Amino acid sequence: MKNLITTLFLSLFITTYAVASGGHSHSPDGGHSHSHGSISNKEVINKATGKVNQLASAGIIDISWKNVKAHNAVKKQFRDDLEWVIAFKNGKIDDPKKQTLYLFFSLDGHYIAANYSGK
Repeated sequence: MKNLITTLFLSLFITTYAVASGGHSHSPDGGHSHSHGSISNKEVINKATGKVNQLASAGIIDISWKNVKAHNAVKKQFRDDLEWVIAFKNGKIDDPKKQTLYLFFSLDGHYIAANYSGK
């Protein structure tokens, strides 16, 4: 029993170290990507719609966002990176500043962030 507790205790630190260790680089800019190119407009809209539904179900955004269809998806330059920006419009939201939700994805389809400003 003592060996089991010792093993579990040590594995806790080893696992934490592995998860929390510093990043490593595979590209000149310090990024890490297994990208195989840009996903299509249709693919990013599907991913963004799923993410909006997930955020609504989790209570992070209002539940009325669930099943709202994407208004548009465009590629936009942010500093050195080109990203997908997908806009969703929801007229059920009272605050006009929060009626448009923007989701940001990398060109290869990884979720980055969401906000109401589009910036």
